[in-house]
Amino acid sequence: MFHDRTDAGRQLASALQRYAGHAKGLILAIPRGGVLVGLELSRALKLPLDVLITRKIGAPGNPELALGALAETGYLYLNQDILAFYPGWTRFVEEERKRQEEEIQRRKELYRHGQPLPVLTGWTVLLVDDGVATGATYLASIAALRAAGVAAIVAALPVAPSETAQRIQRLVDDCVVLDTPEPFEAVGLHYRRFDQVSDAEVLQALDTSGKPTGSDGHTSA
Repeated sequence: MFHDRTDAGRQLASALQRYAGHAKGLILAIPRGGVLVGLELSRALKLPLDVLITRKIGAPGNPELALGALAETGYLYLNQDILAFYPGWTRFVEEERKRQEEEIQRRKELYRHGQPLPVLTGWTVLLVDDGVATGATYLASIAALRAAGVAAIVAALPVAPSETAQRIQRLVDDCVVLDTPEPFEAVGLHYRRFDQVSDAEVLQALDTSGKPTGSDGHTSA
């Protein structure tokens, strides 16, 4: 049980000290909740913080059931098991994708002044969220980073179901998941405080971390 996202970030940082001061290390947090966790990693490990905007595509009438997820790079992850069971939902995916593209663009304008992701080729990326359940958003993020040519992906998560954690571990170069409780019901049940995070809090975290603002998104290494 974590007190809040700050506590989770500090505990993650303790487990990831081997990446402290990494010359080509970057923390990418999935907004919004992941940014508060990522801020603590950025402070403790002395690494820059940015966001990777990825949005879940929820099922009709049940937005928490992930049919897939869309990353800001355009990568679309689909949960083929669910769609095979409910083939009629395929059309809904396309409609929801358009809505999520609009939200991704809104967040990109707000969080990064409309700029795309920095050039990631050759970087070691610590991919952070406040926890995962099905992992759809996180899996889409991993695939988007692979396509961007990163040198390595480090999964950094406070909590996840054991099955999801094992799936993630197979797809990344290093994996730290602090807790894999079973049975697993919801991420928020593993925090004493799990308030909704606002855009203003995300902006404050990004500013506080001193994230790079160079022409390619990075300060000189």
